[in-house]
Amino acid sequence: MSERITPQRFFDVVGLEDWRIVGEGACAFYRTESLAASARLAQAIGELKEVDDDHTTVDLRGDGVTVRLVTIKPGHYGLSERDLELAQQISALARDLNFTADPSRIQNVQICIDALVNADVLPFWRAILGYTDRPDNPAEDLIDPRRRGPLVYFQGMDRPRPQRNRIHLDVWVAHDQADARIAAAVAAGGRVVTDEYAPSWTVLADAEGNEACVCTWQEHA
Repeated sequence: MSERITPQRFFDVVGLEDWRIVGEGACAFYRTESLAASARLAQAIGELKEVDDDHTTVDLRGDGVTVRLVTIKPGHYGLSERDLELAQQISALARDLNFTADPSRIQNVQICIDALVNADVLPFWRAILGYTDRPDNPAEDLIDPRRRGPLVYFQGMDRPRPQRNRIHLDVWVAHDQADARIAAAVAAGGRVVTDEYAPSWTVLADAEGNEACVCTWQEHA
């Protein structure tokens, strides 16, 4: 089953408390006490019947395992019913194996490049990064075919901005962690440039004006 679903549909399902939506995918992080324990959990996830290379990315480290679910196919890059069902299976498996989820460890970083004409600059970045077009938005987004590097988004602008950085980071966090992440950035010397679009995204800047956005899946009011 691969019918596309909205983030709200995923979020509303009971039993997915381990998971958070960051960008277009759903992620869960499970704490472990060693690399060997992480490997055991990753192997158990890999043996689930519904797991395949088209939907699932597993990153294992000495302190935990991060699982990301996203459906990538022609014309679609996002969540599907299959991802939802697999998330339920992984949550049940982790509980049975006594692994605990820690949603505060979840994030996804996206690089944003301002461009006057996307078509003039996007091919350069596709070539130098070894990326491919995002299937549902090839005019604005590049993705790593190895699913390791961050998505690169080309943001259109109507005039040059010589006094402002043209490349910034979008830091996607769990919706219930955004306020804490923003507060930490401000406490570290940053400032809020605008929260007009919160909770979808909040623009912050460092002491010299370089900008970054804290983003969630939720729509702004």
